[in-house]
Amino acid sequence: MVKRYGSRVALAGVTFDVGPGEIVGLLGPNGAGKSTMLSILATVLVADAGTATVAGHRLPVEACAARHVLGLVPQQTAVYPTLTATENLRFFARMQGLGGTAAAEAVRRALALIGLEGRADEPVWRFSGGMRRRLNLACGVLHEPRVLLLDEPTVGVDPQSRERIFAAVEALARAGAAILYSTHDMEEAQRLAGRIVLLDRGHIAAAGTAAELVAAARLTPRLHLRTTRALRGDWLANVTGARALDGTGSEALVEITETAGVAGVLRAAADAGGDVLELVLHRPTLADVFFALTGHGLRDDESPAAAAR
Repeated sequence: MVKRYGSRVALAGVTFDVGPGEIVGLLGPNGAGKSTMLSILATVLVADAGTATVAGHRLPVEACAARHVLGLVPQQTAVYPTLTATENLRFFARMQGLGGTAAAEAVRRALALIGLEGRADEPVWRFSGGMRRRLNLACGVLHEPRVLLLDEPTVGVDPQSRERIFAAVEALARAGAAILYSTHDMEEAQRLAGRIVLLDRGHIAAAGTAAELVAAARLTPRLHLRTTRALRGDWLANVTGARALDGTGSEALVEITETAGVAGVLRAAADAGGDVLELVLHRPTLADVFFALTGHGLRDDESPAAAAR
């Protein structure tokens, strides 16, 4: 897929797929091309080159048919504050061509999915930001779409609403929806997505499961130790699969090939006369993978040091 805005390339040959019942995370910083990709798949934009297919419908020539099986949950909440939750859902049900008992059942099902049955008849202006986000999701799935596009659906939500949204997304996937989940939050991507597409400046930096991405970046767990005294230079000589990366005074940073090697490192530190006062194990994350592949962090305000920690 290719998309340009004048001389700026937003998407430069991006290719991936999402299968039924699968959650694929589209992960990248602001400006990576995530929203442009979602807009093309949602039939809002037309690609300059390449082919997109939504539930078997080729875009843009079959865009009208694709819209009937497509659900879009935008980053900005798109609900009416003066209407109740039920009234909002009824309106969006009609927009999807649902009426009568079909609309009533769709509204009931959507309220149960997001856990707002008890607040269904309250005006939305009384809702917290998290509750509005949940309603936003419900409005996008009333017609039980086969393909669901989510654009950062948990931005600014409270922990309770975040868990509700996660549970709803997982339930929709179990029901067979193909879900593309756009986010710059690597914890969300790791928790929900079976596969992850790392997008950076319009290019795919890497794609695969979280474990595959960590392995491809050749990242290993690291131990940060603080001991009662400085350890001698060869204190790890007899520990297989461990290598000192840095050591200043009573602190040491150790790379290990697997977490089973932690016990050996601790024994070596004790044998070297340095009782361990503090131990921190860092397992490689998607943020580490992204930094290793691109040289910058997933967030605009994230420093290289923060991304590498």
